[in-house]
Amino acid sequence: GQDRSSNETYIQVASKGWSLPAENLRSAIAKSLSLRESLLRYAHAFLIQSSRTALINGHSKIEERLARWLLMVHDRSEGNKIYLTHEFLATMLGSRRPGVTVALQMLEYRGLVHAKRGEITIVDRAGMIALTHGAYGEEEQRYFGLVSS
Repeated sequence: GQDRSSNETYIQVASKGWSLPAENLRSAIAKSLSLRESLLRYAHAFLIQSSRTALINGHSKIEERLARWLLMVHDRSEGNKIYLTHEFLATMLGSRRPGVTVALQMLEYRGLVHAKRGEITIVDRAGMIALTHGAYGEEEQRYFGLVSS
């Protein structure tokens, strides 16, 4: 095992986060089979979700990618309001800000979201899921179930 991650993690929306020394986690895993199994399930789900994200980013329209990303943030948020800028969304989607603005306007035109400066409200979650054409679904829900329990 490594004593540090090669990745940086940051919180994208207002929330809480925790960190602990790798040795403390290693020790807890050695003592708890259920913790080890939970972390392996999480790692597997995260790998699948990351692979799906790469596939979807290469094959889906920006509106579909934006809807999927907003749904995943919504899964992890309390309430229907998400506080993000177009610039931040562009960074997360690997797109340009004007493209995100147009995509967000399309979601709003379809009645799926209400957007104003720095705030997006999910209005029709089922409609957003349908818009993703299968890009958001079972695997994202499985991942959310693992991290929320």
